Amino acid sequence: MLVYLIRRFAFLVLSLVVALVVIFVLLRLLPGDPANALLSVNATPEQIAAARAQVGSDKPLAQQFALWAGDMLRFDLGESYISSLPVLPEVTARLQVTLPLTILAFVLALAVSLVAGVAAAVGADRWYGTLLSGFAQLGIAIPVFWVGIILVWIFALSAGVLPAGGFPRNDWEDPADALTSLTLPVITIAIVMSASLTRYVRSATLDVLGSGYLRTARAGGASLAGALWRHGLRNGSVPVIAILGIELSTTLLGAVVVESVFSLPGLGSMLLEAIAQHDYPNIQGVLVVSTLFVLLVGFAADIVQRLVDPRLRQTLSGNR
Repeated sequence: MLVYLIRRFAFLVLSLVVALVVIFVLLRLLPGDPANALLSVNATPEQIAAARAQVGSDKPLAQQFALWAGDMLRFDLGESYISSLPVLPEVTARLQVTLPLTILAFVLALAVSLVAGVAAAVGADRWYGTLLSGFAQLGIAIPVFWVGIILVWIFALSAGVLPAGGFPRNDWEDPADALTSLTLPVITIAIVMSASLTRYVRSATLDVLGSGYLRTARAGGASLAGALWRHGLRNGSVPVIAILGIELSTTLLGAVVVESVFSLPGLGSMLLEAIAQHDYPNIQGVLVVSTLFVLLVGFAADIVQRLVDPRLRQTLSGNR
């Protein structure tokens, strides 16, 4: 297991390096110069040259990347072209909205999908199993922004019990106020995510229900619930864990849409503002942090899979 951890961590570092190269190169392939964010329409050639020197776009591409990579090693994401403020503190402040939104939505979706998925599998030939499967299919087809708009209409505009958007200026100094602001965005993401997860949990549970070891346990006198808990949980969770990692990653990346619907000051809104203003340091900062989050989640999912399923550890031992 230790050898695998070292090898997997090395792959994580390599993936991060490749991602940094891709992010840097793709942004430089876009039309226009990063210095344009500092220039007016009628800028003179002297002003253009000064702006390019200020942002470093007058240097060769390899030298620009070397300077940027050196800053990354010092955990320096640069300074915004527009506000001249350091990017890292701004990203950290925005994460105080995006991370709780992502994690709370993920936990809620996981709780709902586990119950709904197992129930849909156990009752696959009954009316409630068909109904749950139908709701899951419907939830996948509905766009997340549409779900958000409907929830705002019901709970904010009609009932007036929850805010339609925004986030407290004092952030988490009043946790109750902050959680109230995140309630509708969390439910919005959880509805769409739980629909997708329910299908995977249902499929994994059906595989467990049709397995020989579960029939053996039932023949030995164990109840269905007891057999599922003792013998099916570990076997059924292995394929679901990989999906959970993907869903958690896509939730963070998909927060752009939800944060726009609810006017939340998170990473999503920061990215959209940076793109509109051609603010390369802010764009790169958000993309680097998002990429690192995705890679870390994938790393954690792989480790958890091997801790849950001894067969994967035995396979690793046999391959060494």
